[in-house]
Amino acid sequence: MADSKKTYSILLVDDHPIMRQGLRALIETRSDFKVVGEAATAALGMEMSIKLKPDLAIVDLSLPDRGGLELIKDMRVATPDTRILVLSMHEESFYVDRVLKAGARGYVMKQEASDKLLQAIDKISLGEIAISPAMSSRLIAIFSGNLPNSNPNPVHLLTDREMQVFLKLGEGLTIRQIADALHISVKTAEVHRTNIKSKLGFSKSSEVVHYAIRWIDKQ
Repeated sequence: MADSKKTYSILLVDDHPIMRQGLRALIETRSDFKVVGEAATAALGMEMSIKLKPDLAIVDLSLPDRGGLELIKDMRVATPDTRILVLSMHEESFYVDRVLKAGARGYVMKQEASDKLLQAIDKISLGEIAISPAMSSRLIAIFSGNLPNSNPNPVHLLTDREMQVFLKLGEGLTIRQIADALHISVKTAEVHRTNIKSKLGFSKSSEVVHYAIRWIDKQ
C-alpha cells in the first residue's frame, strides 16, 4: 500500500473520457491516491507530466496522435521520477516486454478486475514491477537463460514503430493517413510497410492489411 503519510499523485492519459472518469472514480476510492490531471492525447500527456510531475502516469498504448510506447520513452527522459503504468486492451503477453523496455513499471489489461489496477499502483508506488505472475515467471526464465526469448507469432519481430504502422493498417488507414497520424513522411511509412510485409512473410500489401485487421480483432 502506498505510504499513508503521502498522497500519491496520478496522471491519466487515455483518449476515452468515460474510461478516464471510471479510472478517476476507482482510484479516488483510496484516500492515499489523487488524480491530479487527465489527458486525451500523448502531446497533452507529455505537457501535463512536465507541469504536474505526478508520482505515476497511467498510459494507454493507443492514443490518437502518437503511440503510447513513444510517449513512455519521452516521459522517462523528461520526467524520470514519474513512474508509468500501462493500461491497455492489448494482450499482456505481446506487449509487456515492449513497455518494460520503454521504461514503464507495470502492465494491466483493461478487461481485468478493478482491484488488479489498485494492486498494480500499490506495487509501483513501492518500487516494484507490476505484471502478472505468469509473465513475471516467463521474463525471469528468459533473462536467466532458461527459456529462449522467442515467440511463434511473427508480429513479435516488428519494431515499436513498425508495430504502430501495423496497427494503423489494421484500423483501415491509408499510408498517407498513417504518415500524418505518426508525424512521419509518406516514404518512411512505405518503408515500414515494406519491412512489415517482409517480416510477416507476405508478398502483397493487401495481405498485410487483412492480417492486421484479423490480428486486432483477436486482441
